[in-house]
Order: sequence, then structure tokens, then C-alpha cells
Amino acid sequence: MPAVIQTESLSKLYGTFAALRKITASFDSGRCYLLLGENGAGKSTLLRVIAGLLKPTHGSIRVFGEDKPAHARDRIGYMSHAPMLYDELSAAENLRYFAGLYRGRPCLSPQAALDAVGLDPTLTRPTGQYSQGMRQRASLARVLLPQPDLLLLDEPFSNMDAASARQMLDQIDHQRTQGKTILLTTHQRDLAEPLADFILTLQAGAVESFQAVQHVN
Repeated sequence: MPAVIQTESLSKLYGTFAALRKITASFDSGRCYLLLGENGAGKSTLLRVIAGLLKPTHGSIRVFGEDKPAHARDRIGYMSHAPMLYDELSAAENLRYFAGLYRGRPCLSPQAALDAVGLDPTLTRPTGQYSQGMRQRASLARVLLPQPDLLLLDEPFSNMDAASARQMLDQIDHQRTQGKTILLTTHQRDLAEPLADFILTLQAGAVESFQAVQHVN
């Protein structure tokens, strides 16, 4: 089976600063990849290039066989640091709005997406009044809404309490069991490592290591 993502000598420059340096890697279907590294290592930049939000300066990338990731955008779900929600709307209202942008695509119902992340779909409070953990879960619900095949999750556990983080982990693990490919960044390695099939560590924009995780049953 061809790789979901294939990069070859992928580099992203901002002037003379190299955010990514000659990244060569392959990511397979139905696997969870944990991206580690210090702030500025290039983790978020790599996700944004895969999502088609940034163009590489050098090298090549293929996503679902497309040499331009934007052409595969319908199959990609991207969760950024910003929740990308309308603060004045409730979570359900946000999801109804976003569902309207996916005309012709089979989407989850807003209720099903919110149930999946442990949020009450009847809650009428605007998302601008949510706790950070609730906003993170509503953001994941937005990502899951169009049922993407590839999930790119940038710090999904940020500012979450332990119970919310576990619920988020359970949902991410469920997505993996459904055959979805998952790339996630986090500074909470101990929290996410049990989900990971592979760990990619970046340093100064380059691959420091890329190794399979050996889980003990």
C-alpha cells in the first residue's frame, strides 16, 4: 500500500532561516506518529506543509498520491494551536456552520461529533466562554466533522485537565483503529506515547530520529 505521506529532502526557508531542513520521511495508513522536539524544532511547520497551508521551498511532498497537498485537502483534518471557532457561537452552532461548507461530503452530525469528544451538544454557552480544555475538544470535533482520513493535530492536549486529556486520547485512539493516519505534536510525551506507533524527533528543523515504538503488553 502506498504511503499516505511521502517527503523527500523537504525544506522550508524563511529568508535565511531554515524551519525545515531536508526532511525525508514516509507515513503509512492507520498509524499514529508522535512528533517531538523543542519549541522552534519545526513540528508545526511540518504539519502546515502537509496540510497544504505552506509551500515547501525545496524538496517534494506527496499526500494521498498528490504532489500538491492542497489537492488532497478534502481528506485532511488539521487542528492548529488556534481553535478556529467562532467565539460568539455555541459548539453545535459552530459545527452546523462548518458542516455547511462541506456540501456533497458525508459529515458527522454536530451531535455525533460533540458526543465523540465528550461535549454536551445541547450546551448553548458561546465557545468564547469555554475553558481551554473545552475549546480544545470543540476544535477536535470540528476536525472530525468531515470524517478525514488524515488527522494533523498540533498540541491537542494543551491546557487540558487530566480527565479531558484522557478523553481526547481515547478519541484519537479510536480514530486510529478506524484506519485513520494521525500525526500529532505534543510536549507531553508520557501522555501521548502509549498511542504512538512511531516517534519522529526534530531538532532545528531536521530529523534527529525516527523510530518505531515498542509497546509492552
